[in-house]
Amino acid sequence: MRKRANEKHFFFSDDELKGLKNNAKKAGLSESALVRQLVCGFAPREKPDEQFYAAMREMSAIGNNLNQIARKAAILGFIDAPYYKKEAEKWNAFRLEVKRAARAMLAGSLTGHGMDSVSVWNGVPAL
Repeated sequence: MRKRANEKHFFFSDDELKGLKNNAKKAGLSESALVRQLVCGFAPREKPDEQFYAAMREMSAIGNNLNQIARKAAILGFIDAPYYKKEAEKWNAFRLEVKRAARAMLAGSLTGHGMDSVSVWNGVPAL
């Protein structure tokens, strides 16, 4: 049995329908899920791009390497200093890159070209 038993039909102009489809795709939601979230007062943001997921994978890999260093140090009683330094430098470079990207994204959202809810939803504020 369906969780949602109440059905509603809506009429849209061509432009409104195009906007609904576009915004649902940007958010990674179905059209009905998008409408339900908007009705509940939540304006979803765009789904992150592939660059975000690549950064998350890189962060995970660096974290795993640092964890392996910590385990090895605990077992052997000493730290592999050159390897640790190399991983720490990778982490610091990655951290600075993410910081620059975040600043650029925030600067873009302040000018209306970023991922803020107003630009994503074409000026339609949350209910």
